[in-house]
Amino acid sequence: MVLTGLFLAGSFSPKPGGIRIETTPEASVFINGSLVGETPYKGSFKAGTILLRLVPKGSSENLIPFETSLTLAPGIETVVGRNFGMSEDSSSGYVISFEKTGSRTAGLVAISQPDNAQVLIDGVSRGFSPYNVSAIAPAKHTITIKSPEYSDFSMTIQTLVGYRLTFYGKLGRGGGQDSSPGDKSQGTVKIVEILDTPTGYLRVRSEPGVGGEEIAQVKPGESFPYLDTDVATGWIQIQYEATKSGLPSGIVGWISGDYATVSAVAK
Repeated sequence: MVLTGLFLAGSFSPKPGGIRIETTPEASVFINGSLVGETPYKGSFKAGTILLRLVPKGSSENLIPFETSLTLAPGIETVVGRNFGMSEDSSSGYVISFEKTGSRTAGLVAISQPDNAQVLIDGVSRGFSPYNVSAIAPAKHTITIKSPEYSDFSMTIQTLVGYRLTFYGKLGRGGGQDSSPGDKSQGTVKIVEILDTPTGYLRVRSEPGVGGEEIAQVKPGESFPYLDTDVATGWIQIQYEATKSGLPSGIVGWISGDYATVSAVAK
């Protein structure tokens, strides 16, 4: 699972469009044919259509690049993720974009590849992609996409009144595991290490942010499997307790990203 949300770019005149990119493994970022940086990447450009190309770095495997065109909306950040595979079929990813509607409700559109995939919102099946709802609660929602022979894809998104959020999810073939970019890569997994804190411990909460209920405490030097990052708050979701008999889903929780670091290690 990968967490994301709506980002409004700062006040500019005229307002550019923002873009945030994360990939596994790291990649060189080309926009309109020019190298602009490496992932994780964040930048802003003149609103309008851009050509994005991501080229994976530092891998001995023959991972294929990703290329797409995106339309950046003024004052709004588009979020892109990619988990590179050795073929398009085995690659996965997502694109989240926003459109200002002026409506008094929040809207959501879910599109997938392959098409006609099952769409679940907050664990409840809502139908099949493409899925379109013009009124959804303005809040954080977990959207999951499932299709036979493909890995499930799960992400937490933030909807806001007056905006239509469009979520595009590219599933990787080889079902049975979450294929969200940033969580797993070819031969590596991501681990969260707890850093020193003023209190000597770090609270694990049920939701990102200090408003979540405290469910546990972790100590500096401890490490846990990485699950998610809430880019709205910077909080990180960890697998606090592993799956076991009687606890098939384990225990997961959120910690402040100010006192933790994420790194990739060999499986």
